[in-house]
Formats: sequence, structure tokens, C-alpha cells
Amino acid sequence: MKQIRRCTRISILSLLSVSLFLPIFLLSIKSTNLNSEASEEYIEDLSTIKYRTDALKLSAIEEKEGESLKEPSLVVYKDGDSGSEAADISSNGSVKSDESENVKNGRDMLERYGSNQDAKQDYQQMQLEKPSLEQLEQGTVQSNQNIRTNTVRVSDEKVKEIKDQLIRAKAYMRLAPPTSNSQLVRELRLRIRELERAVGDSSKDSDLSRGALRRMRAMEVTLSKASRVYADCPAMVTKLRAMTYNSEEQARAQKSQVGFLLRLAGRTTPKGLHCLSMRLTAEYFALQPEEWQFPNQHKLHDPDLYHFAVFSDNILACAVVVNSTISTSTEPEKMVFHIVTDSINLPAMSMWFLLNPPGKSAMQIQSIDSFQWLSIKYNTTLEKQNSPDLRYTSALNHLRFYLPDVFPMLNKIVLLDHDVVVQRDLTGLWNINMNGKVNGAVETCQEGESSFRRMDMFVNFSDPSIEERFDRKACTWAFGMNMFDLQEWRRQNLTGVYHNYLQLGYERPLWKAGSLPLGWVTFYNHTVALERTWHVLGLGYDSGVRQGEIEQAAVIHFDGIMKPWLDIGLEKYKEYWRRHVYYEHPYLQQCNIQR
Repeated sequence: MKQIRRCTRISILSLLSVSLFLPIFLLSIKSTNLNSEASEEYIEDLSTIKYRTDALKLSAIEEKEGESLKEPSLVVYKDGDSGSEAADISSNGSVKSDESENVKNGRDMLERYGSNQDAKQDYQQMQLEKPSLEQLEQGTVQSNQNIRTNTVRVSDEKVKEIKDQLIRAKAYMRLAPPTSNSQLVRELRLRIRELERAVGDSSKDSDLSRGALRRMRAMEVTLSKASRVYADCPAMVTKLRAMTYNSEEQARAQKSQVGFLLRLAGRTTPKGLHCLSMRLTAEYFALQPEEWQFPNQHKLHDPDLYHFAVFSDNILACAVVVNSTISTSTEPEKMVFHIVTDSINLPAMSMWFLLNPPGKSAMQIQSIDSFQWLSIKYNTTLEKQNSPDLRYTSALNHLRFYLPDVFPMLNKIVLLDHDVVVQRDLTGLWNINMNGKVNGAVETCQEGESSFRRMDMFVNFSDPSIEERFDRKACTWAFGMNMFDLQEWRRQNLTGVYHNYLQLGYERPLWKAGSLPLGWVTFYNHTVALERTWHVLGLGYDSGVRQGEIEQAAVIHFDGIMKPWLDIGLEKYKEYWRRHVYYEHPYLQQCNIQR
């Protein structure tokens, strides 16, 4: 009985062992017979998931499957040039390869793509002209030396070459039938995945790894095979031309949209500044009328003091102008600031400087709506400016041409735009010899600089009256920091000259909208050039302003759309503006105005 039980136990254990190890044995046999190429392709498919984002960034011209490409109406290529185009498309790369493997691949391609007689002849000619392995190695060494030589001159040459290879490979993919799954198509897919993963976000050759260069050479071999199989060069040229045309159209549309969004962002008021204005307005009307008065009001009309004018509706911008001017002055007690704004922002502007007085300096804040003489005396129609930009239609922008009437008791005044920062004492401007001129400004007529302006860029010299009065090569100058001799201005009645040109511009298109061309024609032959260190332009649109120029400038100007108080402002210059903003102020904290 015991022996029977023992035999039963042994048989059960044997069956369990067989059932456990037999599946493992069968699976190992099956795995050894798997095709290595299919396995590699399967692994690549899995890796594609990880690097799908990089692939999308690289293939800017990638389109949906089956979507047709629109060709340009203009004929760029001719049938006679198709031979040269094919030579450009299929460059002969030199890499080490197994000859028997190439023969096998060539036969497979011919079999899969039918009995194309031209392809067979190309294949036979390729076998006859195939270089030896030693020649291939020498060619590879020479090619690598050429690449290293060119890398010294162009640091992104290989990156551009890889992107070109990807475009060519995708063009060949689109030439193949949609349901094609031939060896060449699979190889192209594999090479595209490898190359996209290898290049990633690289923008220069130093970012590429050695593996990327190997994959680039492997892609060149595959492209050479494809160029022999797809012998229809005109079709290839047409496909590439259509892809190029569509890419250019997409780039043009994106550029137009970016420009529109930038202009829109430049015209809007950030939430923080709107919140600040509302809070200050509420606080202002909570005060008693006798508390609305500023100190040192007896200095407002003293011609012996240093007077500065700022026309703006931006509270924080005006605060930066005042703070930076006072902080750099050696005699702040002799400074008088005249701020003119609109009636909506008058309470908020007044409240800010009541809470943050300019020390020993005097402050005057006025509303442009209080100047009744502006519309009565000159019958001005500033709102008729034909421009959608509020900077041009705003009366504050044109008020600078009425300075002698706004400040009838003053002899000289410095006009500052609200997007400037003062870095050096400006009282030296009152010591400049104006030589009988009215306007002192920095010139903008040096070619090659970002601030370059020319008369014919804004003024219509095709009009005979303009051609007779002005020289198109006359040197231009900038608004933003200007010294004006108001006595000489009144003597020559330049406000009347401006008003005549303004009315003349309504009758026919003589200049672009805005105050700059009107200033050029109004102060023509009435402007004295200041040293360039007094005023540096371009911080609101040009990221290439030299650091040395900025540090030496008395006034830096954020002219352009990208103002420092906007999110679109150039970050590298914002610190010059931020250092004059008191971000710890309770109202700025409550309105979430931060660095």
C-alpha cells in the first residue's frame, strides 16, 4: 500500500514538472526563430511613443495622410532641368556596407516594384560602377574631413542636412502607394524614426551625438536606393515644389498672425494696471477737496527752474519717469514735473503722486479736457487721423505740438515720453547752445542701426509740393527726449506750421499716420543735433542694442510695441525699468503687479 502511494506521488510530481517546463522550452525555441528585422522594427515602434513630441517639432511640413498638396501657380522648374534636380535630390553618400546585403536589397526592391525597365537598367549600371570597399572608406574619410572643415564656418550645417534628409525621405514616402508595405518603405520609416529621435531639439552641430552622424549616413544610403527605384524625377520635383510652397504659405500665415497678436497685445491694458487705476480713483474721491493740492505749487511757472513734461495715461509709466529723473538729479529741488493726462485717469494719476510725492520737486497734473482753447483757437480735428492705432489718434500724442500754449509762462522745457528711463542728470540740457533752433534731439539717420529712419520712409515724396519743400536725404531725429526752446517756437509760430501740415495731410496722403513725420516737417531746419549719448532708442523692439550704449546713455527709450510693463516686453531690458518701480507698495501687491 505504501509503495502504491509512493508511485502515485512520483507520477503526480513528474506531470507537474512537465507542465511547468514544457511551455518555457517551447517559447525559447520560438523566440530564436523570430526575424531580427521585425524585432528591431517593433522596438522602434515602441520607442517612437517616447519621442513623438520631438518628431512633431521637426516635421514642420508634416501633413495628414491622404491630404493633397497644393502646388503654386508659378512654374519654377522646367522639364529640361529635371536631371539636375534629381542630382541634387539623390546625393551619393559613401559609407561602409556589406556588398551581398546590398545586392539582396536591390533584387528585393526590383521584385516588389515590378518589372520597371528603367529601374532594372539603373540597378545593373549601379552594380557595374560599384566602388570597392577601400574606395568607399577613402571617400568616407574625405567626406568627414570636408564636414569638419565646413563645421568651423557654419555651426549648424549638419543639423540642416539632417532636416533636408527628413524632407526628402518623407517626399519619397508620399510617392509610394498608400497601401505599400515594401522593404524600401519600411526602411524609410525606420530611418525617419531613427533620425528624428537622434536630432531631437538640436539647433547646432555640437548638440548632435555620434549616433546621429551614423544615422545620417545610413539615411543617405536609403535615399540613394529610393532615388534609383523612383526614377520619375519630374514627379519628385513637383512633389518637393508643392511641399515648399505649402510650407512658405504656412510660414507667411503664422508670421502675419504673430504680428497681429503683438500689435493687439501692445494696445491692451494689463489687468494689474487697470486694477491700480480703479483703486486709486476710489481713494481719490474719498479725500476732501482741500487734500487734492500738491505742495510747492509756487514753482510751477518759474522759468529759472528745470521743467519736464510728460503726456500719458499710464500711471506706472509716469511714476518710473519721475522716479528715475529725480534719482539721477543733483538738484531735485529745482525740478518741476508737468503731467497731462485724460479726464478718466486724472483722479488715479493725482492720487498716486499724492501718496508718493516727488520729494522736494514740484508736481502739476492736468487734464487735456481742461484746455478749452485747444479746439476753439486751432479748430483741431485730431481724431481724423486715419489709423486704427490709438497711439496715433490720441490727442495726447499730438499735444506736444502745442507746448507754448500749454505752458505760456515757460521759456524752455524737456519733453519725455512715458516709456523712457532716465539714467543721468538731465539738467545739462539747459546749457546746450540751441543756435536759434527750436528743437534739440538725437538724430536717427545712421544707416545700419536699428533706429535708422529716413524722410521718404514716412513722407510721400511723389507729391510735388513735398518734393519742392524738403530734401529726402535730410537727417531725421527722434521723439522721446527733446529740448524745446519755447520762446523761439512762439517767435516762428511753428504751431501754426504744424496745423497747416496737419490739415494738408487730411486732403491727400502725404505721410503715414502718427506724430513723427509731422514733427519732421514742422521742425524742418529748426532742429539741433544732440550727442548720441543723450538718447538711446530701440529697447522696445530691438534685442541687439549694445550693452555699452545702454550704460552710457542719459535716457533709454523703450520705443516700439514691446513695452517693459507688458508681458511681451524684452526681458533682457526690463530690469532697467523695474529698478524704479516700488513693487512692495500695497496697491501694487493688491493688484498683483509683480516683477
